[in-house]
Amino acid sequence: MSNAEPETVLGKLTRREFRERMASGELAGCLIPVAAIEQHLEHLAMEHDWRSVGLVTRAVARRLAPRLLIAEGLMCGISEHHMQHPGTLTLRPGTFLTVLGDLIDSMVRAGFRNIVVVNGHGGNIEPIRGVWDQFLRQFDGTNLHFLSYWDRLGQADADELLRGGKRLPDDMPGHAQEFETSFALAKFPENVRADALADQPDRSPALATAEQGNDWFARVTGRLAKFVGEVIDGERQSKTPPYHP
Repeated sequence: MSNAEPETVLGKLTRREFRERMASGELAGCLIPVAAIEQHLEHLAMEHDWRSVGLVTRAVARRLAPRLLIAEGLMCGISEHHMQHPGTLTLRPGTFLTVLGDLIDSMVRAGFRNIVVVNGHGGNIEPIRGVWDQFLRQFDGTNLHFLSYWDRLGQADADELLRGGKRLPDDMPGHAQEFETSFALAKFPENVRADALADQPDRSPALATAEQGNDWFARVTGRLAKFVGEVIDGERQSKTPPYHP
């Protein structure tokens, strides 16, 4: 492990390295990215959601280094609605939520008291929200948060950067449309098949540019780092829902 730049991915540490960093009090928080491996039309590779959330969480962890670790866990998400396209991977909601709960539990048992689940796939949102109160009760005493990486963006960002339409929330991130395509062009262009970009009126992924994607990435990572920084500094606290009498 380099002395110049602290490791940000938990799985890259040895048990001694993790134990010593946790015991020193250096580690203040943990990110758990979740996403999907699924079809992204004809022009984007199926790993798009997982690749995106991975890059975002790494950038956030570097901004907040050495206080933050990423516990990579769930690249496969809830994608039954894409299964008509062979190659998509999906988990049943119960499976996905059970594994997510186990990942959170593992990090709580490791000593983390500030945990943020960062999502990169729209199909995961409602299932997670549906059980989030239960997670907050189960892990009472943990400052536990959930958000999708694009949640810190707003209408003003769409007005400024979306060239083919300004509809929220549908176009951010959308599915393999302008937002996601620009993201890929900027950060992993090898995953974009330029000859397959379709010209869809008002929402065409062909309108996307790498310059636009770099701007999205800077806004996403800067604002998410601010959110996570507030969590690990104790300025943003989750609340355990009240129990019924």
